[in-house]
Amino acid sequence: MAEIRANGVSLHYEARGEGPGVVLVHGSWTDADSWARVVPGLAESTTVVAYDRRGHSRSEDPLTQGSVHEDAADLAGLIEGLGLAPAYVCGNSYGALIALRLAAARPDLLRGVAVHEPPATGVLLTEPELRPIGTALAGRIAAVRELLERAESAAAAELFVDTVAFGPGAWEQLPAPVRHTFVRNAPTYLDELRDPDALDLDLSALARFDEPALLTQSDDSPPMYGEVLDLIDLALPQAERHLYAGAGHAPHVSQPEEWVRVLLPRALA
Repeated sequence: MAEIRANGVSLHYEARGEGPGVVLVHGSWTDADSWARVVPGLAESTTVVAYDRRGHSRSEDPLTQGSVHEDAADLAGLIEGLGLAPAYVCGNSYGALIALRLAAARPDLLRGVAVHEPPATGVLLTEPELRPIGTALAGRIAAVRELLERAESAAAAELFVDTVAFGPGAWEQLPAPVRHTFVRNAPTYLDELRDPDALDLDLSALARFDEPALLTQSDDSPPMYGEVLDLIDLALPQAERHLYAGAGHAPHVSQPEEWVRVLLPRALA
């Protein structure tokens, strides 16, 4: 366990193993511990780094309105500060959006990306036939936001897990420490929702990223993620797809052995 100053904030991180750099970017509500089941497999042949994003768990909270641009700059600072460039970056959910933002802004820092189900609903709004999908998700997120605005963190976390991220009943199946992390980091999700750029992507800028990109989804996740990935797939010059069976929104947690088996050869290529 260590800390590094990156882009003006102190980030908590853990680095294990030796070899090419692989950086793991967690999604909303969670922290670096969400990668615990895949770190050992990656550390056998890579230098793998998992970190808490700004404001999450053990990293510094600047107590100001943040942005996805700051998250991408934090990731850039981490990669540069640890001497990992060019790194292979893996992001899950909102972490996938951050990884894609960095690919568009600083391709020189990356040798590839792997992203699972980025919630880039903003790109759906540019396609008239896809707008209803984005609108439906926005309605579910609005209900979560209402609870967060009232500081009802536990209720908001449960509603998010059951109606946005995973599905009905998923909250009760999460281990108690994970539920605790979600509740503790609830304000960071409200911060994301207040950022007008949080769920959008500049596909034209992303089209200039010519390193390999692995785009993954699960067959039991909401169809919206597939629609988002289709648009990202069209933009990226070197995109590859993978479909997980029954792995949900976090395959690195639900199916860690398969996740490492899919990811590792690409991270080492």
